Amino acid sequence: MADERVQRRLAAILAADLAGYSRLMEADEEGTLAQLKALRGELIDPMIAEHRGRMVKTTGDGMLVEFASAVEAVKFAAEMQSAITRRNTDCPEDKRRVFRIGINIGDIIIDRDDIYGDGVNVAARLEGLAEPGGVCVSASVHQQVKGKVDLHFEDAGAQAVKNIAEPVHVFRVSLDGDQTSTPASETPMQPMEQEIRFCTAVDGVRIAYATVGRGPPLVKTANWLNHLEYDWESPVWRTLLRELARDRLLVRYDERGNGLSDWDADDISFEAFVKDLETVVDATGLERFPLIGISQGCSVSIAYAVRHPERVSRLILYGGYAVGANRRPTQDEIDRQSALIALVKDGWGKDNPAFRQIFTSLFMPDANTEQMKWFNELQRMTTSPDNAVRLMQAFGEIDVRPLLSEVRVPTLVLHCREDARIPFEQGRQMAMSIPGARLVPLEGRNHIMLEHEPGWSRFLAEVRKFLEADSD
Repeated sequence: MADERVQRRLAAILAADLAGYSRLMEADEEGTLAQLKALRGELIDPMIAEHRGRMVKTTGDGMLVEFASAVEAVKFAAEMQSAITRRNTDCPEDKRRVFRIGINIGDIIIDRDDIYGDGVNVAARLEGLAEPGGVCVSASVHQQVKGKVDLHFEDAGAQAVKNIAEPVHVFRVSLDGDQTSTPASETPMQPMEQEIRFCTAVDGVRIAYATVGRGPPLVKTANWLNHLEYDWESPVWRTLLRELARDRLLVRYDERGNGLSDWDADDISFEAFVKDLETVVDATGLERFPLIGISQGCSVSIAYAVRHPERVSRLILYGGYAVGANRRPTQDEIDRQSALIALVKDGWGKDNPAFRQIFTSLFMPDANTEQMKWFNELQRMTTSPDNAVRLMQAFGEIDVRPLLSEVRVPTLVLHCREDARIPFEQGRQMAMSIPGARLVPLEGRNHIMLEHEPGWSRFLAEVRKFLEADSD
């Protein structure tokens, strides 16, 4: 018997269904079927052919279409929804034919003229998340089409969907004249205004902090070169920050020596970093809250949690370490740190971004051109060369290993397996040493988590699930 190999290919899959189909059929069965047939023959089928798509199959209320290009699939969806909206202009609201559309890129299995697989299943789930008259796409589709279509995309974050193991990162397409595709609750890419204030540390240094969002509090510890204004608008940090603030009051601040905080601080040390966090928390008046640390912010968060266990309800540590490069046992780590400091001294303040590009490549090797360019500029604008050196020297001397066993709050540790800046082993060691801590390995090489990474959806899902379990 001949060996029949399963045929697979990568494709853009569009799933669509008619909203309110059962109601329409109950009210006018023959009229609904006749109008659907007319829509497909006069409008939908010719548009599919124009965008080089293939109608795989139709059901009573829906259809499944395969496209070789994500761009063509999204263009078709936008044009179809706009054309149907125009047709509905003079139609009574209870008789309008309105579709929901979901689009995904994925691996599909071909069986004669039909297709199967997770690529199809995700498209169907995205269609279910779309509002009537709206279009939802997966992050993989968004990555392929952004900048290539004249459409705006609203980030709806990671969504848990039925029968799909991993959460799906969803983007909603804003269509001209469409008011239904905007979710009722605020999404990360919608306007959110932050309020920036100042507080004074024990040594007189003024620390800038910002609050944004509404709901239970979440405090983010400062990390390498934050800037409250630039981060909020940047293509590197904005999506993550808006996700964290989507249903919470997010509190964050600029470390002394950079951003909007005082640059002329005499004391730039680990102890000063911890006291600055204490100052910001006291200024906000928060009694108890979860704390999230990123990179060296993890060690500051650990120290604060040990000193103030009554105030920290949960601890989230991403891409962090308990011991700085100068105190690690390998000479390679020490030599690499020394070389980076020398690089900062010689080239940080120069117009040539090549020096700062080395840091950018370590933090985000898989970033796109826009993100890399922005991060290069952020480093130049956020602090002085002298302060950059002092900050790096302070980070290199960090050692909170004796404190790890004293952490008494639920702790979630997340780290990318191939982190190019802080080795995964550093995160693993932290998780091993903190009582009851849970380690979540993530796929990816970037030290700063970006929305197009393989581990992005899981990162958001794990953080949300961990925070939802916070009963305080």
